[in-house]
Amino acid sequence: MTAQVLNVPRPEWLDQEDVNIFEDAVRGFVEKECLPHTDRWEKEGIVDRDVWTKAGEAGLLCPSCPEEYGGAGGNWAHDYAFHMATTEAGVEGWGASLHNSIVGPYVWHYGSEEQKKKILPKLVSGEYVGAIAMSEPGAGSDLQGVKTTAVKDGNGYRINGSKTFITNGGTANFIIVVAKTDPKAGAKGTTLFMVETDEVEGFRRGRNLDKVGMKSQDTAELFFEDMWVPAEARLGQEEGQGFIQLMEQLPQERLQIAVQGVAMMKRALKETIAYVKERKAFGKAILDFQNTQFKLAELKTKATIAEVFTQHCSDLLIKGQLDAATASMAKYWVTDIQCELIDECVQLHGGYGYMNEYPIARMFRDARVQRIYGGTNEIMKLLIARTL
Repeated sequence: MTAQVLNVPRPEWLDQEDVNIFEDAVRGFVEKECLPHTDRWEKEGIVDRDVWTKAGEAGLLCPSCPEEYGGAGGNWAHDYAFHMATTEAGVEGWGASLHNSIVGPYVWHYGSEEQKKKILPKLVSGEYVGAIAMSEPGAGSDLQGVKTTAVKDGNGYRINGSKTFITNGGTANFIIVVAKTDPKAGAKGTTLFMVETDEVEGFRRGRNLDKVGMKSQDTAELFFEDMWVPAEARLGQEEGQGFIQLMEQLPQERLQIAVQGVAMMKRALKETIAYVKERKAFGKAILDFQNTQFKLAELKTKATIAEVFTQHCSDLLIKGQLDAATASMAKYWVTDIQCELIDECVQLHGGYGYMNEYPIARMFRDARVQRIYGGTNEIMKLLIARTL
């Protein structure tokens, strides 16, 4: 198993019977329902819609959702296992990690009882595919710069604006939209709205964006043109709570990115070690050269440090103690090291590392965005610097 590449023991919070059973189920599902199709998904730019329904039937969606709303009542350990299993297998393009660990928690943390009863069972079953619409053409990491507006209109709101770089944007039929209910109030004028796209008019999807990597992930533009939603679509008892809600949930999103970074590092090391053992130059295996051994020793050390730190952060998250600065450290440092490690692995593959038929080439393309989304690594450093 890929996890053996680093020899990092499973911490107590992860080495639980129910978590191990869940992880085995995820790995089995990925092998059967995802891996036979990943090449096709890369070409088509989207994952098959029925994968979501099958994952829901298998109990793999929103594992941390409370049991009273159809979930398994798990915690971050189950999400951690999901992110590791899917990314180690090479199915980063399936946006279920965002659906599970980012979209779902907004609903069960901030939704009313009525909202939770209506929405969560559909997210758990896969009837709804979730997305969160934060970034705009003119506002990325600076969420206070959002221009999308939500103006009161009768017993609801009229939403106008556009979003871009939205993961699951081509598929999602449940979207949490970040909008300004009071553009003059800065952060305090931000509100989140839950949009069930099949039930509204004025919602339009743009093109699926042509990205450098993550080709099978349907990242899209979204447009809201006088889109009316009822007051019940607002997330929170009153307007203006959106920025606080975002700040409370972003540490988990950033830790998720770090966990996926570690998982890809482990896969890259596994692929590269196997390659340098087989490939020969000047009459001996590439691994037999001291340069190769030293490079891989450095990479294994850095990946081990990354996994130990993400596990430490995960322990803090489960205990409710993960602060924004520490999550930012994990996100920025791990993704920087991830890109460095994969670049070195491409080099160890030689010319074959630049060929798309080799998994390392796809990892090289897919890894780069990790330093951008979830807040750029430069923004992470600003957040950390505020604690100095």
